[in-house]
Amino acid sequence: MTLINGTGNIEAILENLVATACKQVGWALGSIMSIDAEHGFAYVMARHDPTLIQRTLPDRWELATSPSLIALQRNQPIYVPDIRESDEFHGYRIESYERDYRSILVIPMNCVDFNGRPMVLNLLSRQVSELSDEDQAVLDMVVQLGVTAVEQERRVQAARQDAERQQMALATHTALLDHALTDSSVLSLSELVNARLHVPLVIVDFTMSQVVPGRSPDQRRFTDRQWQAEVQRVFGPQLLKVARDTLERSGNGKVSIRLDDGADAIRIEGTVQALEVDADRVGALVVFDQDAAPDLMELMVLDSARFALSVVMMRNFIRFRFETRTQSELFYEIIERRWRDAGDLLLRAQRLGLDFERRQQMLVVDLGGAERVTASMTVDLHRALTRFVQAQGTEVSVLSVDGAMVCLCPLAEDDPAERTAKLAERVAREVGRYLGQTPVVVASQPCQHLGDYPEAWERARRVVEIARSLGRTGALSLQDFGPMPMLAAAAGVDEVRLFLSEVLGQVVEHDRENDTPYLETLEIYLRERGRSQAAADAMGLHVTTLRYRLKRIEELFGINVEAPDRRFSVELAIQLQKMMTGV
Repeated sequence: MTLINGTGNIEAILENLVATACKQVGWALGSIMSIDAEHGFAYVMARHDPTLIQRTLPDRWELATSPSLIALQRNQPIYVPDIRESDEFHGYRIESYERDYRSILVIPMNCVDFNGRPMVLNLLSRQVSELSDEDQAVLDMVVQLGVTAVEQERRVQAARQDAERQQMALATHTALLDHALTDSSVLSLSELVNARLHVPLVIVDFTMSQVVPGRSPDQRRFTDRQWQAEVQRVFGPQLLKVARDTLERSGNGKVSIRLDDGADAIRIEGTVQALEVDADRVGALVVFDQDAAPDLMELMVLDSARFALSVVMMRNFIRFRFETRTQSELFYEIIERRWRDAGDLLLRAQRLGLDFERRQQMLVVDLGGAERVTASMTVDLHRALTRFVQAQGTEVSVLSVDGAMVCLCPLAEDDPAERTAKLAERVAREVGRYLGQTPVVVASQPCQHLGDYPEAWERARRVVEIARSLGRTGALSLQDFGPMPMLAAAAGVDEVRLFLSEVLGQVVEHDRENDTPYLETLEIYLRERGRSQAAADAMGLHVTTLRYRLKRIEELFGINVEAPDRRFSVELAIQLQKMMTGV
């Protein structure tokens, strides 16, 4: 036992095992072999050969010429008294002359090597030797001790590997936290994460509208380099949308991701995990499914990576919020006319990258009607909108204000009005793709001086309110509505509805319940400026029938269209009714 376990080296343990077995039964040579039945070979793991002649011995045997596979299949020793007299194992018979042995014994060890291959003990005798029951008992004991030693070494190595992996996980955790505390770059932190993990994943940063790919989720289709190039080229926006939609719909969870490069579509299974700090979602980790699930150490590193990435993204998010809040505060100071020193305000604006001394036009992008616009989505949308408008070839500044984005577009004296209108349409489409619903985008009147902005802002917001009340979306302007919506906006939608109820409420209800045409009669009569014959002809009635209807309307509802004040109220109410119902 001391001889077998006297070293801490598995190779030395196996060599001692073979030497001990040979010594105990008086046989000259021996080896331990691992059997690779799938590929048809037996491999020598340890050998005892005290021959003084140095020569190269084979370390691999074809199983067809070896009794090892038979011993494993029968799970019992194979003993050949004289291999030179046997026709079964041709390879052993040839070698028996080269190495001078006669008897062979192959014993299955009932254990496997570190590659999971079963092991056998192989003993050789130089003369024809008998195998007594006592020898067999001794060999069984030696083999059992060897099996114990191998299993013990296996456990030691497994424990050592676990300790090394835990140490590596701890070192990775420390490195990630150090990086998160000292560097605000998601890209550099992503490189560290991908270097320490073998799990295919994608890092989605909502605060910067970026997608950072790692290893390929499908090595048969993409190499790592090809996958990363495809994500940067076409898959990035699709992955960002999948991550955001999944988190908004159900939070962390499994997802089937469909990616389309324009020529082909693929589907990849994965899990979306939120990156958040204090309930603010700043990004997501998309971990793709593998054949083997991540082990405990990989899960620990993933957890550390999520925390470190969340910290870095939150730092970027806070920095962005501070910058945009400062810009928003200055913008509100302008539109609310709260500045005292115009020169000081213009200097502060320049320090924030804003120029209110040049001629500009505002594009007001209303987000008030969009559902579930979170803080991180606003950051993401701000960056995406900034990149989009600047890609149109204009030096546009984008501000985040409550429930809206404001694009400050430089405007030359000779710029056609259609230019801003087309930009507003493109912005409406781009933001609509992002939000999943088209927003209201309003182009203000041109602003040359600070004093122009409050009025321009008020008019733009008034158009937004009218559009909301009428359910209109897209790029709009005051000219798209006319006087009636402006009147409704000035009075307030609730007040307009109350006015309609008082003037026409009874008429509308009566027509609906009794299928009468009284409201239509009033509308056509007033449209024909009170000319009875013209109104009757327009309705296909006899003039007497028309006059009867008007008299009946006066009896039922007290509406006398011949009285000037009453006539104006009814005509105004009919126009507002048409505007509110979209008829």
